[in-house]
This record gives sequence, C-alpha cells and structure tokens, in this order.
Amino acid sequence: MEQFIAFGVVGLSTAAIYAVIGSGLVLTYTTTGVFNFAHGAAGMVSAFVYWQFTIGWGWPVPLALIVVLGVFAPLFGVLFGKALAPTQGLGDAEKLVMTIALLSGLIVLARWVWDPNVARSLPTFFADVTPIRVGAVTVTWHQILTMAVAVAVAVGLRILLYRSRIGVEMRATVDDRALVGLTGADPRRANRFAWILGIELAAVGGILIAPMVALDAAQLSLLIVSAYTAAIFGRLRNLPMTFVGAIVVGCLESYLAGYLPQNDYLPGLRLAAPALLLLLALLLFPHGRLRGRDRTLAAVPLPTWSGSAAFAGVVAALGVVLATVLAEADLITYGSIFAFGVIALSFVPLTGFAGQISLCQLSFAGIGAATCAQVGAAGQWWAVPAAMLAAGVAGAVIAIPALRLSGVYLALATAAFAVVLDRWLFNLPPFELFGVRVALFEQGSVSLVGPSLFGFTLDTTAEITVFAAVCLALAGLAVVALRRSRFGRRLIALRDSEAAYATLGGNPLTARILVFALSAALAGLGGALYGMQQQAVTSDQFGLVPGMPIFLIVVMGGLGMVGAGLFTGAVLAGPLAAIPALWPALSNLAQVLPAAGGIAFGGGVLRTGALASMRSEWLGTLRDRLVAPVLALAVALCWIANVTDVIDGWSFTGGVVLAVIGARLWHARRARPPEPETVAVPVEWWGVRKPWTPEDREVLDHAVATAR
Repeated sequence: MEQFIAFGVVGLSTAAIYAVIGSGLVLTYTTTGVFNFAHGAAGMVSAFVYWQFTIGWGWPVPLALIVVLGVFAPLFGVLFGKALAPTQGLGDAEKLVMTIALLSGLIVLARWVWDPNVARSLPTFFADVTPIRVGAVTVTWHQILTMAVAVAVAVGLRILLYRSRIGVEMRATVDDRALVGLTGADPRRANRFAWILGIELAAVGGILIAPMVALDAAQLSLLIVSAYTAAIFGRLRNLPMTFVGAIVVGCLESYLAGYLPQNDYLPGLRLAAPALLLLLALLLFPHGRLRGRDRTLAAVPLPTWSGSAAFAGVVAALGVVLATVLAEADLITYGSIFAFGVIALSFVPLTGFAGQISLCQLSFAGIGAATCAQVGAAGQWWAVPAAMLAAGVAGAVIAIPALRLSGVYLALATAAFAVVLDRWLFNLPPFELFGVRVALFEQGSVSLVGPSLFGFTLDTTAEITVFAAVCLALAGLAVVALRRSRFGRRLIALRDSEAAYATLGGNPLTARILVFALSAALAGLGGALYGMQQQAVTSDQFGLVPGMPIFLIVVMGGLGMVGAGLFTGAVLAGPLAAIPALWPALSNLAQVLPAAGGIAFGGGVLRTGALASMRSEWLGTLRDRLVAPVLALAVALCWIANVTDVIDGWSFTGGVVLAVIGARLWHARRARPPEPETVAVPVEWWGVRKPWTPEDREVLDHAVATAR
C-alpha cells in the first residue's frame, strides 16, 4: 500500500504539470480558435532558456525565473500571436500547417542552439530542502510546488475567464469577432493576451517538468501528447475536465512504471501510454463541431493523360540520368528523391482528394520498409508488394476506429498512432502471431536489398535508383487514374461535404477506409524504396518528427497535384540534402527551411501551392513546338557528353541549367506580342501630315473627353 501511495504522489506531481500545460492549450484554443501543435515546443524552448540562464551562465534561480517568465515567455507569446494571426478565419488545414511548421522549426532551432550531443539536466526546485515524510512516503518540495502551481493555475483561470472583462472578451472573440468589436472591445488585444497567457503556462510546465526528464528538444516537445490527452478529456473547452484528464494520464504513467512486468515487450508500452490514451479519448468521448472548418475549398486539378504520360516519362528519364551521372556515394543521398516522392505522393489521394489529414504517413513507410526487409532478405520480387499490403492493412486498421474523426481530431489520432509505433511497436523484438514470425525493426535497424525482377537482380545503387524512378512514374499514373475515375470524383465530393456525399447515396465510411488503405500502401512502397536506396534504415527515421517536413513541403507544393511527389522529393533530396553536404556549417539552416516555408504558406505567400504558379510559368515553354525539342536535345547532348567523360558532373549540371534558362528566355521572346502595326492613313496633326497610329487615337480621345 505504501508503494501504491508513493507512485500515486509521483503521478499527481506529473499530472499537475500536464494540467498546467494542457490548460494553456485549452485556453489558446478556446479564445483564439487555433489548436496549437507547437504548444509543447514553446515550453521546451523556455526550459532550454532557463537552463542557459541558470546552468550555462550561472544566474541565480529567482533572477532566471523572473527573466524567463516575466520577459521571455510574454514576448514569445506575442510572437506566436503574430505568426498565427493570418490564420484567423481560415480552415483547419492552414492552421495545422502553421502550427506544425512552428513545432518542427522550434525543435530544429533548439537543436541548432543547444547541441543535442551534449547531455544537459536541471536540478529540481528546493533540492537542498529536506523532503516531507508522510508515513513511509517521501514527498519532495518540487512535487509540492508543482501541485500548488496547478491549483493556483486552475483557480486563476476560472476567475480570469468568468469574472473579468478581458476573460469574457477572449471567449467571445472566437464566437463572433465582428460582434465583439461592435461592443467596444478590442479582439486583437484579447487574442494577444490569450497567447501571452497560454505560452506563459507552457513555459511554467516546461520548467517544472525539465528536471524530471532529459533536456532533449524532441522529447520535451512531444510531452505535449500527454497534454493533448488531458485537453481531449475536456473536449478542448472544459478546464476542470482537462485537470481530470491530466490526473488520469499522470497516474497511469506512474503506475505503469511501477507495476508493469519487466520483459522485452512491455517497457515501450509505458512510453506509448499517453498516445494510446489519447487515441481512446478521441474515440470514446463525444466531440462538438470544430471551430473554423473550411468554407471555400480549392478545386482539384484534372490532369490529362497525355500530360501525365509525358511527366511519367520525364520522371523515369530523370532516374536514368541521375544513375549514370552521379557517383555511388552521391546516389545514396540524392537518389532518394524518388523514394521520398512516393511517400509524399501518398498525401495526394488522402489529403488532396479526400481531405483527410494524416500525420503518420512516414510511419506507414516504416512498416513498408520493415516488411520488405523481413520477407525480402534474399531479394524476392514479391517483397515490394508485401510491403505495400502490410502498410495498406495498417492504414485500414487506423481508418476503421477513426471513422468518426475529422480535422484536428483526425490529425491528433494519426499523430498518436505515429508516436505509438515510434515508442513501442517499432522497438518490439520478434514474436509469433498465428504461427507466423513477426518482426519490425530488430535491434532498432534493418537491412534491405534490391529485388530480383525478370531474372535480373537489382544489386547496385544505380539500378535501385532507376527502379525507384519507374515506381514513382507508375504511382503517379495510378493517382492520375484515380483522379479521373468515378471513385476519385467521389473522394473530392467527400472532401467538400460528407453529409451531402452520404445524402446522394455514397458511403463515407467505405470511401475513407479505401483511401486510407491506398495512401498507406503508397507510403509503404516509398518506405521500401528508401530502405533499398539507403541499404539500412533505423526506426528513428520513421517517427512523427521526421515526417513533419514531408507534410509541410507537400502542402507547399500543392496537395491536389500529382507533381507534389516529385516536388517534395526534389526539395528533400536536393537543396536540403546538398546544403549540409557542401556546407556543413549550414546544415541546421537547411533543416529550418521547411518550417520557414510552412509559416510563409500559412501566412498566404503560397496559399495556392508552388506547383500551380510553376506550371503556369513553364507550361508554355514545355508546349512550344520549337523550344521544347531543342531543350530536350540540349539536355541529351549534355548527358551523352558526361557519360562519355567529355565533361564532368559539375559541367553537366551547369549545362543543363543554362539550357533551361535559355529555353525560358527564348520562349518568352517568341511569345512576346507583336508591336502594333502602323495604319497607313495620312492625317493632319497640328499642320503636319503623318501616318495615323493607335496611340494617336488614344491621345485624340483623351483630348476630346477633356474638352467636354
């Protein structure tokens, strides 16, 4: 019994921190209408700043707390409000992109400033004071402090929201921003105060929990999963139920740590427990209508077969070019453009067509890579279809319980699934299931080999690169066929209105299961291709955090466009991979770029997607019957010169770039409208006879109008 009480005290102290963080999350959502995925990252950065002041620079603890909580956190809250202000009145997709961009960017920024290879820790508060003993149970003053802070936060928020004018303004701003302005209140001031207070609570929670865990950017940021669970208990608006949810999560973690049997299969369950509890809360609790659902949705382009076939041919040709131009070491890095492209392409039918938000596509890719490694150890050709099948089944399994979820709730469910895989299932040792040996990532990593096709074994990186390019081309054609099919049109109707889709006789449940399975199968194919390209992969490469840049770049490219796959692969395996390789000092900057792009997208810079503007600019050049063949011939000649060792790789790249620029300028000159022809009609103009021109007519009309 004494042990049970001791674990309960630990659980309650942890629950108090989750309650503080979760209440800040609920506060910002209730008052601003934005579900902040980066809420935990704000607490993480505050904890690192507090460490820098106290441990790094030796400041006294009271002074450091005053600066962090009195200066840094409020300013950080103002910056959050400024960054997310453009999302007011927008739908869930734009808000999600912005907050995920902030989460990803803050994690990378923290790793940039504070080297993750250096171990850091914070002492608990009042560590030198003798703990209090209640019977055989020891209660530290740090635990007492966390509980006291949680109680003070609960009382203070209740008074603020229901007994003060600014609290009423904050709650009313979300319901009707214009009406609040008519009453004389300032909606912008209310939102600014809400962000300051919300980030302040995140900072308090981050500082309190940092002494209990390692100071790791990703780990501290993902502690927000536990706060998510507490917030879902309160259905994102009920603070008392949020505190109840925090108690459930904190005590569950503590008792699992104390009483969970010690074997090879269950330790990860304790780490994944908050995510599992989040899934259960999402599935069991009723949810009200989400705020800010999309009202106006962009049209999904309808690609033509001729253009799609040409694009597929370009993708396959690009694979051949890279395989013959790049060296073996470079192919491992830059050749992964096609594997990343297939993973990114999986977002197009799921999110672009059907409007279903998923944050676990890279986890499906991990399932595909692990399956391909286990069943294709000798290069069996059917290992790739098996990887797609395993990932597709996992996608259907996730879709079935999450059928009643949408928007932010669906994003939370898929994020929780990614955390469960990353923290538990990917690290399980082999086990027997229905007489079949099942294993994902044995010892945290797996090795993959190329398949044997038609009697040929793909055992070199160049051959695997060409195979991956062909797979991306065929996957793109399959997505085009889906878009042009009746089922594709139904998916778009499902995105526009699920109620209308069901009223017209469609079955939304079946459609969502099928599209989840299809997109997961594509992601599994991409994961298998990536594993073959890299030859060996680890489970850490398929977690929630590594998948965020892929999601951000796909959205920036254009979710409804088939070319988003190649665009994402080119960005990830191109500039973002080349910058660290060529300039190691700028590697952190390269990792920040996807987050910066996501923030710019949410702010409206790329609202329509980069591919739409690129297509409008280059489509004329590619369709020019004179310029396009000459450009293709120039690229082919550069490639032949490189293959025959006439020029090196850098010269080939420079030649291709010059050919592309020249083709663009040539087409612009050819497409320039002709100069207006002079009409040979002699007229007298102030006593001088000269030919009549359209400019003369404009001048005359202006003079007549002025005279009147």
